[in-house]
Amino acid sequence: MGRTLLLTGRPGIGKTTVITAVVRALGERAGGFYTEEIRGPGGRKGFRLHTLDGKEAVIAHVDVKFRKPGCPRVGRYGVHVEAIERVGVAAIRRAMEHGQIVVIDEIGKMELFCGSFKDVTLQAINGPHTVIATVMQKRNPWVDSLKMLPYVTLWEVTFQNRSRMAESVLRWLASDGPLVEL
Repeated sequence: MGRTLLLTGRPGIGKTTVITAVVRALGERAGGFYTEEIRGPGGRKGFRLHTLDGKEAVIAHVDVKFRKPGCPRVGRYGVHVEAIERVGVAAIRRAMEHGQIVVIDEIGKMELFCGSFKDVTLQAINGPHTVIATVMQKRNPWVDSLKMLPYVTLWEVTFQNRSRMAESVLRWLASDGPLVEL
């Protein structure tokens, strides 16, 4: 059985910042993806997924091409499920195949529209892999079930601890047990 560390916290608190700092420290030992905001005039326009091996895809956007009938929506964003599968799911699979630390940023509302994303996430968490993932704080039955697994460690990123969290994650990776967050 592998180990999984889930980072949660309110939107904008710095979960992705923690993940990118950890990924920089791990280098090629990590595989998977992180997500970043697409900004434009007037604020946030969407979200882009970046794999740790250099691929990227827009997974949600306010643009009209993402608002077609049948396209899932989260707020004002149309979700591009095929991009999540083609780029994000494939990145998780590659990380597992190469024995890398699996990074998933994030397990959130948009990603959960993709059935194969949920499947591969469960494979990673339930398999012999080390997984570091961010999860939404808001209640969701599927995500809540992950948080309750006995071999999952859950830490909350807060304003008070976010500057030390990447260091804590790296210590957790170097240890054998579920360290307590700082």
